[in-house]
Amino acid sequence: MSEDNGLSRRRFLSVATSITGAVGAVAVAVPFLSSWQPSARARALGAPVEVDLSKLEMGSMMRVVWRGKPISILRRSPEMLERMADSNADLRDPDSEVVDQQPDYAANKTRSVRPEFLIVISSCTHLGCVPVNRFEVAPADLGPDWVGGFFCPCHGSKFDLAGRVYAGVPAPTNLEVPPHRFVGDTTLLIGLDTEVAA
Repeated sequence: MSEDNGLSRRRFLSVATSITGAVGAVAVAVPFLSSWQPSARARALGAPVEVDLSKLEMGSMMRVVWRGKPISILRRSPEMLERMADSNADLRDPDSEVVDQQPDYAANKTRSVRPEFLIVISSCTHLGCVPVNRFEVAPADLGPDWVGGFFCPCHGSKFDLAGRVYAGVPAPTNLEVPPHRFVGDTTLLIGLDTEVAA
């Protein structure tokens, strides 16, 4: 066997071993690095939620879940908006001045992009119970000044039809408005608020 032949074999074996080692390193590194990525379930929890509003009737409400939180979407009737505007309710933060309770575009009297739709996280700001909808006017248990809104059954906190908290109840702040935007006339995207369209 010639010396050139032996050198070629060694070179071939060295190259083949190096390539095999590199392929093995990649085969081990890919699953290891992939394990650092969030799972599909974790990615879905943070993803925006698309909601079809076409079947939501005037004066009714629906609930969806975004990031594990219950979201209430109320389609307020003109009568509800009028009752809310005419209310002399004693509200703790009527002008939504606590800035972290809603995005800038919802810091208004209706706390919404479109006055017709209220979108809030249905979690009482006292201890996290889910408030129930009480849209009737002046029920016996809530008093003659009640014009409709949300009532927390756990400790009695009350919120108006814009999710603003009444004074003198355990809840310290208004219901939170999540980031959202409208995509067309009947589609709502919760969790994403860039390029808000009215």
